[in-house]
Amino acid sequence: MNKQHRVMVAGGTGLVGSALVRRLHAGGYANVLAPTRQTLDVADAAAVRAYLQQHQPDVLFIAAAKVGGIQANNTHRADFLLDNLRIQTSLIGGAHEAGIQRLMFLGSSCIYPRMAVQPITEDALLTGPLEPTNEPYAVAKIAGIKLCEAMAHQHGRAYVSVMPTNLYGPGDHYDLATSHVLPALIRKVHEAKQRGEAAVPVWGTGTPRREFLFVDDLADACVYLMEQAYAGPLLNIGTGEDISICELTELVMSVVGHTGHLQFDTSQPDGTPRKLLDVSRLTALGWQARTSMREGIALAYADYLARFG
Repeated sequence: MNKQHRVMVAGGTGLVGSALVRRLHAGGYANVLAPTRQTLDVADAAAVRAYLQQHQPDVLFIAAAKVGGIQANNTHRADFLLDNLRIQTSLIGGAHEAGIQRLMFLGSSCIYPRMAVQPITEDALLTGPLEPTNEPYAVAKIAGIKLCEAMAHQHGRAYVSVMPTNLYGPGDHYDLATSHVLPALIRKVHEAKQRGEAAVPVWGTGTPRREFLFVDDLADACVYLMEQAYAGPLLNIGTGEDISICELTELVMSVVGHTGHLQFDTSQPDGTPRKLLDVSRLTALGWQARTSMREGIALAYADYLARFG
């Protein structure tokens, strides 16, 4: 990928997509396509096919997906499976039909078995049962990975898949019914502080450990890999470090400036006990995350205040 290429970001207004657009513009890419939902329904195969044929991007990043936290994944299981399958097949199949040679599909670390050996290597895929609460979403993402692999094998396309760890940062959404754990904690802590409430509600026991990656670091990794013409197998993207939900909440409280205490709701699910990605393959390719957790949470909280404060 070079500066003269026409680069399309599907899902360019979402958390990941907007970070990719920021990174591309900062890197001097002038021909960036980032259609909005009003411009292009990425689940509509005919519309996607027509858009790609008309605009003929050289490179396609697929950041479009139906996403949510534990509650949303577990409640709307059919929607997460069906919507994501439609999005992926429309974009990957449409890209092939339009003759697009280079594509990057962004998945999720939930593709790996619930009890995978930690840290999780890429080879753990399909070696055990998935986490039940987000299994439909994970199955859809696995299908996307396998479709990219099949396109590469059968048609010689340079279609690669990357698996980010848990993401956060500017552009995140904070609906407590659908958001992921970190944005949900930012909102809960902020609202507890505003109301003068000492207790901060936390789902589960607080013991699960998670890895978090600032979304602009993810975007940098994706552009770096494309610029290096990476065409290898599935690749993890993360920091290589994890933190307990309890420790995470305390860090959010410190950044927000709230001195309350944690109130664990053990009637709610913990999800996977631990999820830490092995990022040694990515490190060997010359890329590492740069944003610390405290710095990233501060940037995310500033974004929250600017939008909702």
